[in-house]
Amino acid sequence: MSFSLFPKSVKFFDLFLEQNRKTFKAATILNEIAQDFTDVEEKCKQINIIESEGNAISRNISHELSTTFITPIDREDIHEINLTQEGILNLIKAISTRMGLYDFPRVKYPAKKLCANLKLMVEESGIMLRGLAGRKEIDAHLERIKAFKYECEMILLVALGETFDNEGLDNAPIMDVIKWTHIYDRIEQAIERAEVLADVLEGISLKNA
Repeated sequence: MSFSLFPKSVKFFDLFLEQNRKTFKAATILNEIAQDFTDVEEKCKQINIIESEGNAISRNISHELSTTFITPIDREDIHEINLTQEGILNLIKAISTRMGLYDFPRVKYPAKKLCANLKLMVEESGIMLRGLAGRKEIDAHLERIKAFKYECEMILLVALGETFDNEGLDNAPIMDVIKWTHIYDRIEQAIERAEVLADVLEGISLKNA
């Protein structure tokens, strides 16, 4: 077994970008489910596979962090990026699973728009990660994520208002309210995590400017 006096160099940003690619792929499939709502079971299976692959990457990052002496950015920032990206991917799986299980005849427009925005936020976070790795400006991408988040907040208010504005007295509308509330809750959590990731990346950029 060889031994080196020099600490190994782990390319954490490569791992983050791989993690982001998995998350973006899952967000893309989730958006396809929302926009088209066909082959939902097969698309949910694809997201489940991607989520499992993403969890493996997350464990790899945690392992490398525990065995690496010198890191390119603060250890707590590496940990935060890892957990936040893993959280977004897990929530995407939760959203798709519920859409598949609840057997809706269609997906409501607010959910379609929210899933589309989530996909764009994940894409922008990937650009921010590449920018940090290359020591480039990321402010414009941060602003886009903030704008998407603000738009999502407005959409969620309208969506929840429409969901509860139901005068039906039979059980079906009540169950629909419960189901859509669960879905909107998970979408909101995923969007909030995407904004948290952007804030973490902004903080890293400022600390290393």
